[in-house]
Amino acid sequence: MCRDEREAALVDTHLPCHVELTRAEQGCRSFSVTRTEDRLVWGVEEVFDDAASFRRHQERVRGSEWGIVTAGIERDYCITGL
Repeated sequence: MCRDEREAALVDTHLPCHVELTRAEQGCRSFSVTRTEDRLVWGVEEVFDDAASFRRHQERVRGSEWGIVTAGIERDYCITGL
């Protein structure tokens, strides 16, 4: 959930690589990020094989370019199945 167009531009720039890297992760069954009707909000749907796969994903993302440049952007997730 971006605060402004500057943050949205960061997402637009870095999202394709983030999606590609995530989909290539061992344990990732599906991963999609789609912009909603609100240009500043994206919907994320991701499915991993198990809790360990999801944790590895979260750890990778924290140190990735995506994780670093988007660290200040608000996230509001509902995680189920762990």
